[in-house]
Amino acid sequence: MKNYLTFLVSILFFSCAGDKEGESELAQVEQVTLAKHLERLASDDFMGRKPFTEGEVLTVNYLKDEFEKLGLTPGNGDSYFQDVPMVEISGTPSEHMIIFGENGSFDLTVSKDFVATSNKQSANISLENSDLVFAGYGVVAPEYGWDDYAGVDWEGKTAVVLINDPGFQSGDSTLFKGDEMTYYGRWTYKYEEAARQGAAGLIIIHDTEPASYGWNVIESSWAGTRLIIPSDLPLLEVESWISAESAQKMFAESAMKGQDYKVLSRNKDFKPIPLDLSVSVSIENKFKKDVSKNVVAMIPGTDRKDEFIIYSAHWDHFGIGKPIDGDSIYNGAVDNASGTAALLAIAEAFKKSEQTKRSIIFIAVTAEEQGLLGSAYYAENPIFDPKKTVANINIDALASPGEMKDLTITGFGHSEMDEYAKEAALEQGRYIIPDPDAAKGHFFRSDHFNFAKIGIPAMYAGGTYEGFEISIADMTAFKRSFGTNKYHQPSDEYDPETTNLDGVRLDLQLFFNVGFKLANEDYFPKWYEGSEFKAARE
Repeated sequence: MKNYLTFLVSILFFSCAGDKEGESELAQVEQVTLAKHLERLASDDFMGRKPFTEGEVLTVNYLKDEFEKLGLTPGNGDSYFQDVPMVEISGTPSEHMIIFGENGSFDLTVSKDFVATSNKQSANISLENSDLVFAGYGVVAPEYGWDDYAGVDWEGKTAVVLINDPGFQSGDSTLFKGDEMTYYGRWTYKYEEAARQGAAGLIIIHDTEPASYGWNVIESSWAGTRLIIPSDLPLLEVESWISAESAQKMFAESAMKGQDYKVLSRNKDFKPIPLDLSVSVSIENKFKKDVSKNVVAMIPGTDRKDEFIIYSAHWDHFGIGKPIDGDSIYNGAVDNASGTAALLAIAEAFKKSEQTKRSIIFIAVTAEEQGLLGSAYYAENPIFDPKKTVANINIDALASPGEMKDLTITGFGHSEMDEYAKEAALEQGRYIIPDPDAAKGHFFRSDHFNFAKIGIPAMYAGGTYEGFEISIADMTAFKRSFGTNKYHQPSDEYDPETTNLDGVRLDLQLFFNVGFKLANEDYFPKWYEGSEFKAARE
């Protein structure tokens, strides 16, 4: 963002034109409705809302019943559900990952030092003395003239790669997108690319800052069962992570001893480096096929009813898992009972309004925590024509300790949805900013990404930077505390006595206002030139 500072100054100036007390005379999103559904969905009764569990049955039926009570019609023919066929894999890795070298071997301990999974539907998976080759960031990006896999026959080998992409902390804003993560930086891409290259396994080196979460998140997120959507795409034998400390130990025993592997990996001329080490690890898999559900409800429009505005949020979390401080239920209050409850609160506001010209769709998707699977399935099997889907407004993990001055837009600069957001923010006396934490790759970490991939302009935003009564420093501390102490942990719970929902409600009102405007005009927001999603729309 070359003109970021100029842009920020201008929006701060123009924010004075708004009036927080002077929102338009549209229906109001009710905070009491939000609180009621949030408390219910985040309660222990729903057992952490994990797909393929009793928690899923309770969750999807609750949502279906609540949409029906509001008077919304089924969104998938005569059904409120879209079946999402998946495979549940329960993998038990060996207690140790063994690294072999000329000077002997050393063990890494499961959970403490490494995690390992496999998406192959085989009972016994293993890497046996698989040669380790360092492949930099594991990126193949022709548009950047970049290929970290070039010149190696990867059959039977295991690649070792860094998380994020070469631009991160490079000091060069022209290297990829500088500190803003591209999709090449996401762990999902890295596993996909290694499999396309024909590797047997992939080890991602964890590092808290470029990953944007600590090792504790790796432990909890990669433990227990995993879900996949069956596919004909190539798969690795083993997908794994190792801790930064384990990586240092590995490199110290390797052919790269003493070399700065991060600096080497940022060189455009980088070529894969054999480590003169090998790895052995095994996984015992149990798997079953089952069907999870997206919940889909709609409010039909009038004279443009075959054009659609989609509100989305994922209903799932991690269920019952590894106990932390004696608590094993991963309630997911912020992530994402907040967004799921928001769908119901916004639906209620639309039902209190005059009927819109375009149809309003609400989709609560499954298995976001497993890799955006529910929205990926919808994108491959859309119920509503993507060419006639005007926009997606995605809601995920809303949390703030009060009303916010900012509306932070994740993926700012991609589409004209920025302009709709700006107009709605000004009406509330707020300003918009690009995500200041773009290095964390939030654009690729929630369900709007799958709508964008099929050409639907998507808005993913929320007040996260500066409050009307909360300083930037306090908000930074608030977000850091959540990321360290609650994100993907059992402690992400809802306490009505201490949780302030004023800021969340203000965001939801803005989302409603944007959707209401879109639903009563005939314009289709466009992707900006330079956005990689523009071609899909056209």
